[in-house]
Amino acid sequence: MPAFAVTALLLAVGCSAPPQQSSAADRARETAQVSGDATASAARADGRSLAVAAGPAATATTATGSVGSGRKAHRTTLAVSSYDGRTRRAVISAPNKGSSASPSAAPGASSRPSASASASASPSAGPGRATVGDVIASAPAPGAPDGLLAKVTRVIGETAEGTEVQTEPATLDALLGDDTAKGTVPVAPDAFAVDKLLPDVEVSWARPGDVHVGPEGATVPLGSLRLDVSAEIPAAAGAPASASASASVSGFVQVAPRVDFAYGGAGAGSAPGSAYLGVSGDWDSGWAVEGRAAAAAAPLRIPFAKLHADPVLQVGPVPVVVNLDLTCYLQITGDGRITVDVRQSLKGDFKAGGTFGTARGWTPVSGSDMTGTPVRASATTAGEVRTALGAEASVGLYGAVGVVADLAPYLRGEASGTVTADSATPGAQAHGAWSLYGGVDLSGTLRLQLSVFGTPVLRRNVPLGVLHREWKLADGSL
Repeated sequence: MPAFAVTALLLAVGCSAPPQQSSAADRARETAQVSGDATASAARADGRSLAVAAGPAATATTATGSVGSGRKAHRTTLAVSSYDGRTRRAVISAPNKGSSASPSAAPGASSRPSASASASASPSAGPGRATVGDVIASAPAPGAPDGLLAKVTRVIGETAEGTEVQTEPATLDALLGDDTAKGTVPVAPDAFAVDKLLPDVEVSWARPGDVHVGPEGATVPLGSLRLDVSAEIPAAAGAPASASASASVSGFVQVAPRVDFAYGGAGAGSAPGSAYLGVSGDWDSGWAVEGRAAAAAAPLRIPFAKLHADPVLQVGPVPVVVNLDLTCYLQITGDGRITVDVRQSLKGDFKAGGTFGTARGWTPVSGSDMTGTPVRASATTAGEVRTALGAEASVGLYGAVGVVADLAPYLRGEASGTVTADSATPGAQAHGAWSLYGGVDLSGTLRLQLSVFGTPVLRRNVPLGVLHREWKLADGSL
């Protein structure tokens, strides 16, 4: 059967270069650049806003007085020694108390500590103990792997580990008050815990000092994380048992994620005037599909890796713990008739999040610009196929998911017509047409947990809306 081959160059806007990744110590000192996605926020009385930077590896617990006390949020030497999510009881210790006075669950840890509130009684109470009305913000700690944001409602007593307290959920406005903050912080690639869901997955990243993880010869820009994958696709039902009746997908995803955060105070004792939470980053992907994929009523989605990180943003004196999850996947849709050999590569940037303003409440923010590299594709017989190599991201604060976004760059090819052959006539006759398209889909949801900022609670989940762009690469006739 005759085949057609197409080579096309995708023309689109350029993408920003991946950010340079600094060391952990440098990241703790640097102030993040201002995010253009955040809503405008009310200025502080002194005209300044709180700095937003990557938190140090061991971020101190922060406490403030009860609402209306006039006490500003401040750093303390206290730490969360343990927390029980079921009872919401925490043990708060001074540096000289207990064996785990500082948070020990580092971002990206592959295993999380279990909740525990057991401790033996101690008759003495050390200085600097937590009191009723304090709002505690903590980096990841034993029993609170996603960080802790809670208000002390009762002091239970002293233990060998520290002061045991009863808590209830708190919101960020109790700590940030009428301050403002706005910034973007990159997430270090080595902060991610990677769970490989398929056997043929390779992880690569690099950081300053000639530190490299991944296959030999794999070149990854500083600040980016790369995953290479290959997988077999189920053969079409009823297809002949030959090499042309099976399909395979291989490719890579390279991403440099960033967390976007903003808060705008509107005065003491009131909800913030503005807020923003989102994820953005630089994207690079390339993939190949070969063979004949099975027909299916729904797209065949194959997750190949899950990534998790808990970066800590230092917003002035307050450690804000962001929970970031990425699930990378392959997806293919076909009618089971077309046999393809497709190569595609896309790079660019993306952003997805939720922004709050007093006039409109919570509204979605999303965008993506992609630049393509030369595409090669061939197909035999009539049919349609679509392939995507994408990632689903979720971002939240202190364990409460706020935004879920699905980014899916794709390539779509279609061919129509007939192919005939006759033993009395040499050769074959072909009549038909083909088209090749590139595109990107970005969709997602805002969740009611964004109320952790102290804004009014969402009554329902709000769709981000579908950002859909498709462009024709080339077409022709057989």
